[in-house]
Amino acid sequence: MSTSSSPVYLIGVDVGTGSARAALVTGKGEVLQTCVKPIQTWNTQPNYYEQSSDDIWSAVCECVKNVTSGYAKEQIKGIGFDATCSLVVLDGQMQPLTVCPSSKDNQRNVILWMDHRAEEEARFINATHHQMLNYVGGSISLEMEVPKLLWLKRNMHDAVWTKVGAFYDLPDYLTFRATGADCRSICSAVCKWNYDAEDRCWSEDFLQTIGLVDDLRVDSWGLIGTHVANPGAAIDGGLSRQAAQELGLNPGTAVASSMIDAHAGALALLGCEGPPGRAGDGGSLTSKMAIICGTSSCHMSLTKRPVLAPGIWGPYKHAIIPDLYLNEAGQSATGVLIDYMLQTHPCYDQLLKEHGGSNGKIYAFLNTFLDELAKKQGESSVHRLTIDLHVWPDFHGNRSPLADPNLKGMISGLTMTKDVQNLALIYLALMQALAYGTRHILQVLEASGREPITSILLCGGLSKNSLFVQTHADICSVPVLLPSEPEAVLLGSAMMGAYAAGLYDSLELAASGMGGSAVVVKPDLRDSTRDYHERKYRVFQRMYLDQRGYERIMKG
Repeated sequence: MSTSSSPVYLIGVDVGTGSARAALVTGKGEVLQTCVKPIQTWNTQPNYYEQSSDDIWSAVCECVKNVTSGYAKEQIKGIGFDATCSLVVLDGQMQPLTVCPSSKDNQRNVILWMDHRAEEEARFINATHHQMLNYVGGSISLEMEVPKLLWLKRNMHDAVWTKVGAFYDLPDYLTFRATGADCRSICSAVCKWNYDAEDRCWSEDFLQTIGLVDDLRVDSWGLIGTHVANPGAAIDGGLSRQAAQELGLNPGTAVASSMIDAHAGALALLGCEGPPGRAGDGGSLTSKMAIICGTSSCHMSLTKRPVLAPGIWGPYKHAIIPDLYLNEAGQSATGVLIDYMLQTHPCYDQLLKEHGGSNGKIYAFLNTFLDELAKKQGESSVHRLTIDLHVWPDFHGNRSPLADPNLKGMISGLTMTKDVQNLALIYLALMQALAYGTRHILQVLEASGREPITSILLCGGLSKNSLFVQTHADICSVPVLLPSEPEAVLLGSAMMGAYAAGLYDSLELAASGMGGSAVVVKPDLRDSTRDYHERKYRVFQRMYLDQRGYERIMKG
């Protein structure tokens, strides 16, 4: 890292599903200021979710001005952007163009990542069995961009398709607004647009197969990206005069090529110091798994060689670190499922009244309750309390590694008891099931040729739950690291800004230099505990096979 006498700062910008955020960060990764502003979403019909790129940019500008207030502009050296993988549509004058079939409001020009209008198009693409689909676990998600493009061509041809000047992934739109330069990040391109990262080009054969190549390859692929850069690469010219005025910064401030939000979080987590390996070592980066765990969970790990694993997205070359391959897995419902199980139990209202009116306080109470219950019953481990209670957690389908959105949740061992102990045991069994799901992902990756993961790093809401953390360590038999800086996603974007500004010689060095330290939660590796989890994991796998068996019986 370069040094100077006066302090230098970076800005990280994160646009999530419901809000825009910004952080002011030091060159060593200390988050000094944060600001959050809500953004508007339209949901006027089922499965349609739309936003406004102008509204998003306005919220970003407000946040950046807020966190930089009182700091000298010349000390702010770089800015990085991350966002959800939503589709932004602009007309020939680079102005918003509506994506709403029931409204001519051009402000509604963003199809949100969670929009499911392109279900038929995703089925059509998957039926081609094109080899490019091998890089998304064998089947494309309707939440990715190419199905949405095909939907727009089929359903809004005259109103939108013939008038389009550019399609952007939202993170790339933010760098476009910041610089005026048409630079796309390979992070978005390879993860959400089926870009061929090995040959660094758009796959004409794939787009020809699905009927989009003639529309998109005009003007050297200008509609979807002529220039595709690595994440964190400095964009020529830096901040434009107009954007600098809107953000309250100096023109020419370094702007980094962007990342998807979860990937920025993974960058910060993977750079966090902890065993094994030394900070900044490539082997260290590739021995870790980062889990961004909130409403749902995203499991990310890097490898030096490509690993094709069924039901797991990737390998995505260059998506986070140049020349390393990303595998991306996930669980469709984690935090939201724990909340659901809690809120639908008969004693929920009683607990809400007794423990401060928030789910977080109820979880803290349940964690203590379970520890005391284990001691009372003479159990050596809290996990043994669920010896006859088992959960299959796919209440909202399975993202990885089974890639089946139609799978259902299962519970074995229910009784008519409706007291706090009953809820606590179901809660514990669900925590175990989510960790067995992570173990299942690890197992499939290793069976596909990946070297074993030797540590897990967690961020997000569930990382604050001590039972969730310890259960993952115990069931996966590896230490779990909890970074000292909880704002991993914003920190990841600031790391990109630091690299773009030349404070570090590589994005990997920026990650290790700014990643900070972590608390290490060690696994319980006693033979008795490991044997117990082995048997419960066999039950976990059997529950899936049983569900498939029930399907076969009912189909006749």
